[in-house]
Amino acid sequence: MSDTHAWKVAARREAPTFSAVVLAAGLSSRMQGQHKLLLPVEGQPAVRRTVSALAGAGPAEIVVVTGYKGRAVMEALDGLPVTFQSNPRYEEGQMTSVAAGVAALTAPCNVVMVCLADQVLLDAADYRELIDAFTAMPRGSILVPFFKGQRGNPVAFSASYAAEVVSGHVNPGCRKLIAEHPEEVFVYEVAHDRFTVDMDTPEDYARIQERLSDASECARRALS
Repeated sequence: MSDTHAWKVAARREAPTFSAVVLAAGLSSRMQGQHKLLLPVEGQPAVRRTVSALAGAGPAEIVVVTGYKGRAVMEALDGLPVTFQSNPRYEEGQMTSVAAGVAALTAPCNVVMVCLADQVLLDAADYRELIDAFTAMPRGSILVPFFKGQRGNPVAFSASYAAEVVSGHVNPGCRKLIAEHPEEVFVYEVAHDRFTVDMDTPEDYARIQERLSDASECARRALS
């Protein structure tokens, strides 16, 4: 069966049930004293904007992994349909948060999506696009979005990998993942850069604010 035919056959399969792990434990060490997840983005904390968009994509469950200023992150998400998992080892690196979040999942699902809490430009349709792409991919069990050669996020993987992710044997966030597991990883080429934009520095934050302001102005003019 050709890859093209396999893709078309797979595209007719029913979309899988997915759960999401949101990584919100980091130190924001490059944000010059500010906690990036609590910075306002169009009137709400960045982390709330991200998780609200994700919730709109219809996951079976959302686990938010907390660490640095965990209480403030939890308060910023008050009222949203999430559960929280504290990671006392968050300073040891992102993989400890991935493992903690995946281990905390309880709802049955076919796919796990690991999301970055500072990807504030993604909307619900973007997350659904990745799940649809996972359903339709012709091979592999891990999907990684790319835009013009740049690796993006979130990463989605078959729930059958959960035990290996929790144990640390598979790191879906690892930059070497494609090289180490080429037969398992499907590179999904996306049509825009929102999957590659996050918010690590004050300069990133300023660019995102400007971009959102420009988009709002364009929308306002279109309606006037």
